[in-house]
Amino acid sequence: MTTEDGEMLLTVFLKHQQDKNLGEINAKLDDTGFWNEFPPKGVEVVGWYVMMGIGQVAILKLPGHRLRDVNLALERCAWGAFETEFHPTYDFMPVLRGIKEKHGLEV
Repeated sequence: MTTEDGEMLLTVFLKHQQDKNLGEINAKLDDTGFWNEFPPKGVEVVGWYVMMGIGQVAILKLPGHRLRDVNLALERCAWGAFETEFHPTYDFMPVLRGIKEKHGLEV
């Protein structure tokens, strides 16, 4: 995974509101239009995982100037279903490959 100049990777933790069951969380997401609004158009989903007991983790690729749009989409549509955390992310695999190769190891 590489990014172009001006692009960034962003890992978003969507932590389930633990005072709600899955039906209540899904109803809230439907009510707010979460699935239509997140991620915003022009933002690529690189990966989306469920972390059992925690919630979901979405890895997004986006132009840096679209960061505000991602934040606003979550504030409008995710709050009440999820607590959110954001973590700028980068692809370490090329570095890891170089280290392993230097030591004659396979990745």
